[in-house]
Amino acid sequence: RLEMRRFGVKVSMIEPGYFKTDMTNGKDLENHFLSIWDKLSEETKAVYGDNYVKEFLVVLRKSQKNCSPNLRLVTDCMEHALTSCYPRARYSAGWDAKLFYIPLSYLPSALTDLT
Repeated sequence: RLEMRRFGVKVSMIEPGYFKTDMTNGKDLENHFLSIWDKLSEETKAVYGDNYVKEFLVVLRKSQKNCSPNLRLVTDCMEHALTSCYPRARYSAGWDAKLFYIPLSYLPSALTDLT
């Protein structure tokens, strides 16, 4: 964003939370992860441990429940950034982005690494 300023280009960043899209399709993500896991060597799998896949899939499935179906929250940010006389530098779309990720970004890395 700052690199483009010297060329007279104003950049707005849209930082969405989790939304239901093809990119966050749980079954596709799960299949992709398992496909990669199957290609790993037995040595690499041993380093990660037996429970790694199970725990990862549990977290993945839980995260799917938090995905918002309301994509309008993102497209409204896009519309504002493109049509406003004075667009903001950053837009946060979704409750999780506003209430979790933005405050988290202000904390020291040692604390955010715990999440």
